[in-house]
Amino acid sequence: MKAQLGIHSDLPAARYYRANDPQWYWLEERDNADVSDFLEAANQQQADWFTPLTPLEEALYQSHLARRELAVTSLKTPLDHFTFWSKTGAKDDYPSWWRHPNNQPEQYECFFDVSARAAEYDFYDMGDMALSPDEQWLAWTEDTQGDERYTLWLKALPNGSPVQLLSDIGAGLCWAEDQTATTATLLFTRFDDTQRPDSVWRILLSLANPSASLAPELVLREDDPEFWIGIGKTRSRSWLLLESGSKDTSEIHLLPAHSPAETPRCIQQRQAGVEYSIDHRPGSFYRLHNQAGAHFQLDYLQESQLGQRQLGWLTLIGHREEATLEGVDAFSWGLMLGERDHDQAQVRLRRLVFDAQHACTLDEYLALPEQPCSQLLEDAPHFDSQVLRLREESFTQPPSWFALDLTSGERTLLKRAPVYGNLQPEQLISKRLWATSHDGEQVPVSVVMRADLADQPLPTLLYGYGAYGEALDPWFSIARLELLERGAAFAVAHVRGGGERGEPWYLNGKMAHKENSFHDFLAAREALVEQGVSDPQHVVAYGASAGGLLVGTCINRAPDAFCAALLDVPFLDVLRTMQNPELPLTTAEYSEWGNPEDPEVAERIAAYSPIDNIKAQAYPALWIEGSWFDTRVSYWEPAKFYAQVSLQQQGSAPVLMRTDMSSGHGGASGRFKAWRDTARQDAFILWALGLAKHSQTS
Repeated sequence: MKAQLGIHSDLPAARYYRANDPQWYWLEERDNADVSDFLEAANQQQADWFTPLTPLEEALYQSHLARRELAVTSLKTPLDHFTFWSKTGAKDDYPSWWRHPNNQPEQYECFFDVSARAAEYDFYDMGDMALSPDEQWLAWTEDTQGDERYTLWLKALPNGSPVQLLSDIGAGLCWAEDQTATTATLLFTRFDDTQRPDSVWRILLSLANPSASLAPELVLREDDPEFWIGIGKTRSRSWLLLESGSKDTSEIHLLPAHSPAETPRCIQQRQAGVEYSIDHRPGSFYRLHNQAGAHFQLDYLQESQLGQRQLGWLTLIGHREEATLEGVDAFSWGLMLGERDHDQAQVRLRRLVFDAQHACTLDEYLALPEQPCSQLLEDAPHFDSQVLRLREESFTQPPSWFALDLTSGERTLLKRAPVYGNLQPEQLISKRLWATSHDGEQVPVSVVMRADLADQPLPTLLYGYGAYGEALDPWFSIARLELLERGAAFAVAHVRGGGERGEPWYLNGKMAHKENSFHDFLAAREALVEQGVSDPQHVVAYGASAGGLLVGTCINRAPDAFCAALLDVPFLDVLRTMQNPELPLTTAEYSEWGNPEDPEVAERIAAYSPIDNIKAQAYPALWIEGSWFDTRVSYWEPAKFYAQVSLQQQGSAPVLMRTDMSSGHGGASGRFKAWRDTARQDAFILWALGLAKHSQTS
């Protein structure tokens, strides 16, 4: 059934429809005035429809502000010479950074005010900040448009004038360890024409006159279009890491941090499908890799063997079926590991202690406050630190920071994020359900709600992502309390393609197995209803970026399963995007979605790509968000989807789109604008769930 434009004649999609271009390819012409006119017309349609909900948006926004700590001071972190921390004023969008000499807290000073720097821009994003080894120079990158192209700045601390060094570079920075009284080396990345970080450069800075610094020199270039390159440094400060990787293959080159002009040395040549990471303790390198099995194992190498033709890696923790090793952090005394239990979908932190002969003298897991929860090792800059800083949170408990004394075993609460307002964490309950998917696989589903409403079916917001192995581990949200207090439940479908149940969970939801993600999401919806958690008439689906692909496909296939869907900067035009290697990200995504130059791959992607499967049917209410400067998901993907669904809509539910004309993929840069955007989305969600005080007819 073809769309009948007459019945939609009042919509922007009807006014801008071109019969010779039913796929709306013309929207890809950024410089065409009709494109911005169409987007503004859609914005006006959204604003007009939303007008009755504006009081609810304002109430949500103000209540959100009242619930959270607006004036925030971070924990203090002592480095070698100074102790550093940030402060964000109650009315500020961005933080200011402070320091005092170690053990002299009365001599504090502000050395960088980000809010003042961002004040002249509509959009401002700090890419990275990096302190020089002597802690007297600050380098940073900033993006003032939203297109993720950064400018490099440098200033002497505390009050030196900022000097612009370079533009159109990547976000990340890393100082070498060769600083003298007059010079220092800084490493950064640059892009190719598709905005792929393809090269690492070094610049020898003249500290007496930064503007007179030498021209940057190329350190390493990555020619394979599927690989991105990044930079890092071991906590031991001995080695710089030049990390090149695709979605499923790694290669790392090493540079002595004190001699960054040397030629990089590859520690292990790339091998298709083999991922690895490297860390270092004096005398040993550690390699976390999946060469021996999909769940990763940990090996070590005597540092003296570096450079030999054959490296004698020895196994420290072998491959296991029940758990995936996810990360390794090296300290002078041993290692901290991140380990994910497949059955429980829970990460544990594991501590290994070694003696002088590298024999393991202690192997223990850190205690968890509850399950499921998130327990993370915060950055620990000191290599020999015997006190670790942990961050813990769950769906019901706000973030808490603890100091763990490894010598005594004592845990000390350093800070807990306060929660103000009527609904407190102890009034919430979280539960884990299991949904049976089409092939019998058990899919974890997390739910949080008010404890006093837990015995009845509730209107539910169902969130999903399911790509790149990203794990949706439990997280607390102040904004979410607005939904929960009004009687909604919030659920997370931990579908395959994510990493919640380890590497197998990811591998079984990508490439030829991508269909599992969609089946899992719909199975999660059914389980919520069948187990009495959710009201079947009031389930809203939410997906952002690759999660927008997940939700977009599911509403094409099962529109009756949801009363509404929210698609935030959604990846919807999968086939056409993957057929264009000149777009940012495309070539790097081949190992996630496949290369459609292969006809079988093209057919597979076309079968689920949301924009290629729109049809004349009654769609649920749709709220679609895009960003004009988005380089990850181009603005035209949500725009084309919105236009085509608008004309194919056979029901009365609204199809709405809002394009932020001043931001990129991450949305608004200032925290207050971001919270305002959240309040607007939540007003739509509450309306769709039947929980809005101010409702309307479509």
